[in-house]
Amino acid sequence: MRFCCCNQGIMASQLDSLRLALEHSPDNVPLLLLFAEACADEFQLADARSAFEKVLKKDVKNIEAKIGLAHVAQLEGKTSEAVVRAEQLIGENPEHAPAYVFLSRLLAGEGDLARARSLYDKALSLDRGVSDPGLEKTLAGVKAGNDGDDDSSKKKAGIAAGGDFMESREEDDSQPRGGAAFDLGLADFARPKVSFADVGGMDEVKKEIRMKIIHPLQHANLFNAYNKKAGGGVLLYGPPGCGKTLISKATAGEIKANFIALGLHQILDMWIGNSEKHMHEVFQLARQNAPCVLFFDEVDAFAADRRDLRQSAGRNLINQFLSEMDGSDSQNDGVLILGATNAPWHIDPAFRRPGRFDRALFVPPPDDGARAAIIEVMARQKPMGELDACALARKTAGFSGADLKAVFDLATEDALERAMETGKVIPLVTKDLVKAAAKHKPTTKAWFESAKNYAMYANQSGFYDEVLKHLGLFK
Repeated sequence: MRFCCCNQGIMASQLDSLRLALEHSPDNVPLLLLFAEACADEFQLADARSAFEKVLKKDVKNIEAKIGLAHVAQLEGKTSEAVVRAEQLIGENPEHAPAYVFLSRLLAGEGDLARARSLYDKALSLDRGVSDPGLEKTLAGVKAGNDGDDDSSKKKAGIAAGGDFMESREEDDSQPRGGAAFDLGLADFARPKVSFADVGGMDEVKKEIRMKIIHPLQHANLFNAYNKKAGGGVLLYGPPGCGKTLISKATAGEIKANFIALGLHQILDMWIGNSEKHMHEVFQLARQNAPCVLFFDEVDAFAADRRDLRQSAGRNLINQFLSEMDGSDSQNDGVLILGATNAPWHIDPAFRRPGRFDRALFVPPPDDGARAAIIEVMARQKPMGELDACALARKTAGFSGADLKAVFDLATEDALERAMETGKVIPLVTKDLVKAAAKHKPTTKAWFESAKNYAMYANQSGFYDEVLKHLGLFK
């Protein structure tokens, strides 16, 4: 599967396309599975659960749907349900190695390391291809224990005949959860398959990231001679939809590193002190699984200017974040911390100190060449006829990657209408895309209107020089 140069807003558009396709083919099991997985990726868990359950009603033995439901339960914080579903799947499919690995991760997160070791060893005996270096580090030195059917969660819960999870009333969830990193929905973090080759343009950003983590890993002896370590912090800022999230995933994919993406919902907690604890656990997880890319989307939510905060809870979380970036208690070698924001002016200045986010990279809308490259990447996912990427690029000045994706979506919808009338696949051509581009206005203009004021009147440190250069206002 290929990815385009755009951020999380693109997934919403993909979900809309999948929903539209399901309206025309509501019983299509492969399409339901794609939709469910996309919903889970976007944390739309109710929709994901509903789609997986619908698959099981049509195909009661579908393994992907069963493990998908277990994953959804895990993301919802329902660890007991996730464990029971994984155990039932193993009982029904004792040769399915990925289920053993999934259950091993769950149990490791719950502290049952001996049984997790046993299950992981069983998975490797079935298929060496499911190996997980991060899990191996967690289980290093642990002796295998009992992997039988005496788990306490089975005594409290089960799967009904129809596939629904039945939870015992004896289970008490009234106490606040401890908040181990695995309970934050991070146990299933993976190594992205996307790489820099899948990202059109952004050459300067790629160059800086290579110097931060890729080259130090590939040329360790040379960098050690200069006492230059892999890792550090890079702040990506710019208008939405220009590829900040994608370049972060591609960084991990480029070096086959682990990738952990954090949203505000995974860190904030209503209980005093738990938010800071979650922040520490996330950094610990990244350190244990280095090389690792730790990505904070909308980082201004975690790193707001403390002068704007009156409540101590928010200030404490920011202080914890700063402490973790400094590696005060643990070394961050091999951990690249990427932060993406559309509002860099709201970030506390302390985060821009050397040693934290010591490089701030402006991610502008793609130029003509980059847009052409993005268009070619996007075209690989569509049935295409004649395509002049350069001509389309000239017609889309100021468009972000997300805007270009919207152009493809509009053209696809028109083509689908014609295809449904004829019953045949109608390839997209340049004329279709140019027509769609004329209907869409670039979404980056509003951002530059705000950024221009900060760049011109609050730029004493030169932080916004790149924005001024892009606008042709640099003096």
